[in-house]
Amino acid sequence: MTARIHALAVAAALSALCAATAAHAHYPVCDCRMADGQTVVCTGGFSDGSKAPGVVLDVIAYDEQVLVKGRLGADSTLSFPRPAQDFYVLFDAGPGHTVEIEHSAIK
Repeated sequence: MTARIHALAVAAALSALCAATAAHAHYPVCDCRMADGQTVVCTGGFSDGSKAPGVVLDVIAYDEQVLVKGRLGADSTLSFPRPAQDFYVLFDAGPGHTVEIEHSAIK
């Protein structure tokens, strides 16, 4: 009987641990839009509502040339002049926490 109680306690502990991990899971979010005809504004953060000041946000041409090397400001935004060539925005908060936004999606 003791072994069964121990097994149930272990199962309950594992269930609680898994639930806690799922509750703390979050994923990166980034939105870029045209502020006017020439300026792009990107705002980054996480699905749990937390902001992302200091996170890398680079603007990269399709030939992999970095056009704008930046970091989100204290308000989790970065503004830059829209490049004339095709590009994508890379929000990079670390492994497994990246978002790419194609220039054609920025309106």
